[in-house]
Amino acid sequence: MNVVLASGSPQRSELLRKLGIDFEVVIPGIEELTGGEPEVEVLENARRKARTVERDGVVIACDTDVVLDGRALGKPADRGEAREYLDRMSGRAHVVMSGLVVLVDGEERSGLESTTVLFKQLSEAEKERYVRFGEWRGRSGGYAIQTLGSTLVERVEGSVSNVVGLPVGLLVELAPELLGGGSGA
Repeated sequence: MNVVLASGSPQRSELLRKLGIDFEVVIPGIEELTGGEPEVEVLENARRKARTVERDGVVIACDTDVVLDGRALGKPADRGEAREYLDRMSGRAHVVMSGLVVLVDGEERSGLESTTVLFKQLSEAEKERYVRFGEWRGRSGGYAIQTLGSTLVERVEGSVSNVVGLPVGLLVELAPELLGGGSGA
């Protein structure tokens, strides 16, 4: 089965490799929607990515963002904005939301995954260290949970793979044939 990941994300590629899935990476290069309803935004961005690289077989496309106070934060533009995100999320819960679209021979299957992440109360030194470390670059919400960003987190409620950038449980539900199961929903 031909499988395409419509993403340049190394985290998404790593998750698929760990599942034992052989795939090709094709970076869709689309202009992502911003500023709207987060649920609509992430799903539509994933749909646009999938349709841009559509081909025979399976196409996997995902868009993930951090939602705080009902708004998607997006990726910080610079160190100052990364620090502002940490200030706003310190001691609070936020939602990591992903829209996932899987095309199986052109048939679209889609879903949303939401995971609640509670940040601990961060000291000024912790915030500065994280910003200096630079892991915030190119990351929705300005952090990555898989390395130093894990020190910011007090608790995760839901899918950890979703926070990394690809909701694996939802992926298998939408496309069980990826792991040798039957046809999807």
